[in-house]
Amino acid sequence: MRILSEDRSFSVWKLCAFLHITRSAYYRWLTHPKSNRELENERIADVVEKIHKEHPDMGYRRIRDELDRRHNIHVNDKRVLQIDRALNIQSTIKYKRHGCTRNASSPEYIAKNYLKREFHADAPNSKWLTDVTEFKYYVGPEVHKIYLSAILDLYDRRIVAYAIGDRNDNRLVFDTFDAAMAAHPEAHPLFHSDRGYQYTSRIFHSKLQAAGMKQSMSRVARCIDNGPMEGFWGILKRERYYGYKFTNREHLVQAISDYIFYYNYRRLQRRLYIMTPMEFHKQYVKAA
Repeated sequence: MRILSEDRSFSVWKLCAFLHITRSAYYRWLTHPKSNRELENERIADVVEKIHKEHPDMGYRRIRDELDRRHNIHVNDKRVLQIDRALNIQSTIKYKRHGCTRNASSPEYIAKNYLKREFHADAPNSKWLTDVTEFKYYVGPEVHKIYLSAILDLYDRRIVAYAIGDRNDNRLVFDTFDAAMAAHPEAHPLFHSDRGYQYTSRIFHSKLQAAGMKQSMSRVARCIDNGPMEGFWGILKRERYYGYKFTNREHLVQAISDYIFYYNYRRLQRRLYIMTPMEFHKQYVKAA
């Protein structure tokens, strides 16, 4: 408006009428510089835009946590929300998960639900959750699938171990479990899963017994019994899978592996007091 009135000789009165503002308000804005808070908001907005560009999945709460931990900018949620709205920034949409675990038609072993939705743990390696999910990639018109099996620790929400394969079979689940035991041979957690055929096999139950673990299973058609594991799938797919089209296996496998590293070592969580899973884990180990 200032450019139009000064450089192009447009009438201030007509411009104000067109914009539905008073002339006094325009001249007040013209003669008063921006406040310190407005200038600070502009500086914060630049950082917010950079964070959003790198992580479009982040909502205003996670952006605030990033500002606090990574950029030494200490503001509250409300202020970041206002800046987000001014910039028209919104996080990507969360999609519903479509599970791929197949319940056993003739289970060899069924365990009770000993976890009972008690998703709190007092120490690492005391409660582990596990599940399998699928991903798709495309080679021309052909659709291919890979499967991710993972184990999540309820204390620090870190991914203890994972395996990726082309088949959703016993070997995938056994490899995941073996990797977890290789990393934590001293662990004897409560081990919770759904009733997928891999977990109800006698062989898998024997592996748990040999490791000194108590087996727990979700009830039939009760996904919430394994809620944090389901939640991790949703986070991973929203932030690194939905909205992308992978055209070869290698890129998809690398994206999953990179994300799990990011999740464990870089992704801040409020339930962990704005720490990453590995930071929270190491804090316990250091204090023990």
